[in-house]
Amino acid sequence: MRNLLFLLIGTFFGIVMFKSEAASWFRIYEMFQFRSFHMFGIIGSALVLGIILVRVIKNRQLMHIGGSRIEFIPKEKGFYRYMLGGILFGLGWALAGACPGPMFTLLGAGFMPVIIVIAGAVAGTWAYGMLKNKLPH
Repeated sequence: MRNLLFLLIGTFFGIVMFKSEAASWFRIYEMFQFRSFHMFGIIGSALVLGIILVRVIKNRQLMHIGGSRIEFIPKEKGFYRYMLGGILFGLGWALAGACPGPMFTLLGAGFMPVIIVIAGAVAGTWAYGMLKNKLPH
């Protein structure tokens, strides 16, 4: 039953991504060339909504579906590792034309060449998992 709920939420998310053109390679290309506010508006509104929801969760001490309290573990402060990670993520996003959410949205919309991008993302995730213990954290 829970998996059905996740499937419905994911389907709704994919429809919203596709209809808002957040999965459009052209919109992503426009964003990286600073030609349009469209994607920055979507990302900015998601950021603001995320900040508000985290505040609500912390202030009301909400519980997750399993019944225990949601806790946020503070991350280690650091500039260079987050900057490097952001640059790598941005380069991958710019080269592929899609970040992980829109990749599956594009596949669901019938754009079959995105299977190559998904395979690359899975291979990169697998490689990180293999090298994680050897990387500085």
